[in-house]
Amino acid sequence: MNPLIRKLYSLLMWAAQPFLRRKLLRRGQAEAGYLEFVEERFGVYTQAPETQSELVWVHAVSLGETRTAGILIEALRAQWPGLRILLTHGTATGRAEGVGLLRRGDVQVWQPWDSEAAVARFFTHFRPRLGLLLETEVWPNAVACAKARGVPLALVNARLSAKSLQQALRMAPLSRPAYAALAAVYAQSESDAERLRSLGAPVQGVFGNLKFDAAPDAAQQALGQRWRQALGRPVLMLASSREGEEDEFLKEITALALSTRAQPATEKIADEELVPAAADFQVLIVPRHPQRFDEVQALVEKHGLSVSRRSGWNGSPPAAADVWLGDSLGEMALYYAMSDVALLGGSFAPLGGQNLIEAAACGCPVIMGPHTFNFAEVAELAEAAGAARRVQDMAEAARSVRAMLSRPSAQQAAAAAGLQFSAQHRGAAANTVQALAPFLKD
Repeated sequence: MNPLIRKLYSLLMWAAQPFLRRKLLRRGQAEAGYLEFVEERFGVYTQAPETQSELVWVHAVSLGETRTAGILIEALRAQWPGLRILLTHGTATGRAEGVGLLRRGDVQVWQPWDSEAAVARFFTHFRPRLGLLLETEVWPNAVACAKARGVPLALVNARLSAKSLQQALRMAPLSRPAYAALAAVYAQSESDAERLRSLGAPVQGVFGNLKFDAAPDAAQQALGQRWRQALGRPVLMLASSREGEEDEFLKEITALALSTRAQPATEKIADEELVPAAADFQVLIVPRHPQRFDEVQALVEKHGLSVSRRSGWNGSPPAAADVWLGDSLGEMALYYAMSDVALLGGSFAPLGGQNLIEAAACGCPVIMGPHTFNFAEVAELAEAAGAARRVQDMAEAARSVRAMLSRPSAQQAAAAAGLQFSAQHRGAAANTVQALAPFLKD
């Protein structure tokens, strides 16, 4: 890396620290977790320093990456039962989820801010023997410091969208040396691998997505299925919704509900098949970010609809509420099992979409918008398998919902395709563990 470029970057990261503190303070007003252990982000720790290089550093920036890290950590421990983990995060939801992955001897702290001083203190304090970075997290100073200290870093379950590649190329004097300094990269798809190689990354394997190896919580699925059967009408979910999507969704779905209730007993659809008209349905919204739960409730009520929140359910959900609000974390298997079809949040706004693998594993058909660039390969494979359908906007999504809820056979076929699609793509965890074995030999 050009020393001048690196010095300038480091100076900017040092100068940005006061702004980071203010940002954490603002975020902490909505999520108290951001106010905890703040000094860890700057390389100041309360834990005793490590005297030997034993820890395997696993960095999972947010909630989704932390759940993926859990799959990998479980597979690593099956092979090396005594493994000690140093788990880092960037978000409060990720850190809260990560607590459940810890065992005696493990350590959990915030990701160090990528200033030279904070990163150096992190490596000096914890002395990791290996670093595993989940999906996209490549930081120039962290990579350079690890390389200087002889700590191999591997980017696992790696992905890089075309948009992210263009951003990285615009910062090539920083990004290329950082990717090239990694010890190994294991990509999710050939497309990801090609883009990563174009940045100089040492891609050594294409293993698929670790998320396929996650088994949805069986108890949650069973409970969701019982609630779905007891309700007696279809459930439509907007899954992992983002700002702006709920309002558009509610407008279209309210119109859809009114139109279907006014229809005669049968209607003729495009393929000339006479089928029952779409029945009344229950709406479920699960926002992506917990700090937006109150905001989404207020939005639903603004549309003149009643709301029942998951956190307030005693036993089963109330059938009388117009909209159920999934305001809990770690229960997506429950929500997918309850639902007959899910609209994929983040894909109806230019945000790149969310991962649909868990929906497929739960047998929940997916309707996705045009923006799935963060999970392009998985989205294309799911569509080809019949587990998902792509539409251009929320209005077309509403029409697709009407068609699917009007034809139980179509819903059942898509659900079965999702289960088959999920089963066919497992195995990334075992392949990743095998590839990491040379780094973990005593």
